Amino acid sequence: MTGQAIRFLIAGGLAALVNWSSRFAYSRIATYEIAVVLAYVTGMAIAFRLMRSWVFHGENRPVGRQVVTFVAVNVLGLLQTLIVSSLFARWILPPLGMGSHVEAIAHAAGVGAPVITSFIGHKWVTFGKSAQDDIAARVLLDKSGSATRTVSPPA
Repeated sequence: MTGQAIRFLIAGGLAALVNWSSRFAYSRIATYEIAVVLAYVTGMAIAFRLMRSWVFHGENRPVGRQVVTFVAVNVLGLLQTLIVSSLFARWILPPLGMGSHVEAIAHAAGVGAPVITSFIGHKWVTFGKSAQDDIAARVLLDKSGSATRTVSPPA
């Protein structure tokens, strides 16, 4: 496992904890499914900051484009979370005789559902290299053909 993948799991784990725990507060004022969506958005805000600054090092790229693609990638994650959470809370856990903490357990399963798709989406779409990054990463050669400097984005 790469350092980036480990940082993604740590940052994503923190954002997931915020997501999961904030749902309890949202559930006081909204239905379960609406609370899951609100909690997802709360965790997503934490995730963007951590992913941009610590996991994928996207500070040198336009933040507006990253926000748009981050939200787009997270729409898929939100759908996965909402579907898994609802399936577990309404149709999977109750028939198994689980009477207490059904929504908490179901939401935990839902929060974990988009881990792989989110990593791939954010690595390649949200924070992926642009053409300018590729140009900046090339080795610049002096007249003798030896490398004089290299410029590469942080790993």
